[in-house]
Amino acid sequence: MKETHAVALFPGGFGTMDEGFEVLTLMQTGKARIIPVVLVDKPGGSYWKTWFRFLGDYLLKIGLVSEEDFHLFKFTETVEQAVDEIIHFYKTFHSYRWVGQRMVIRLTQALTPEAVAKLNAKFVDFLQKGEIVQGVALPTEKNEPDIFGLPRLIFTPFRNNFGRLRCLINAINDAQTLSDSNL
Repeated sequence: MKETHAVALFPGGFGTMDEGFEVLTLMQTGKARIIPVVLVDKPGGSYWKTWFRFLGDYLLKIGLVSEEDFHLFKFTETVEQAVDEIIHFYKTFHSYRWVGQRMVIRLTQALTPEAVAKLNAKFVDFLQKGEIVQGVALPTEKNEPDIFGLPRLIFTPFRNNFGRLRCLINAINDAQTLSDSNL
């Protein structure tokens, strides 16, 4: 069974805010892996909407966060929606690592060539050079034998927009896989 990581936050006090901002800060700056962060409110609740308004009205307007950073978390109104979001995050995306300047995203299943072409077109702004290429494990990855056989997406991104990386992960999970195209 694959190990997954996620953070679910429910309305709370200073500790909730501290934990939420800590995990978002670490992901935003690339110091922690991108994982699903789900903000769960009650149906019709305003706790997280009020928090989000603060982020937009102050932090975004004065340039302390980017619009892409808002993709690092997702709002839900039920635990079931939160679980669905976490499951979807790991639908095709498995994990990633850096190999020198290249990012290697490990997949649970290979994408179609058309899906990779769509990713290249949609995320050209995220690429420092070259393009997203689907391939196999790089020799440096031999130290992870349990996942060595997984298909990969390999590319050289800019390292300054991890909210954009979260958008790429979403697009990977929504992309057509080879197993989808064989149905």
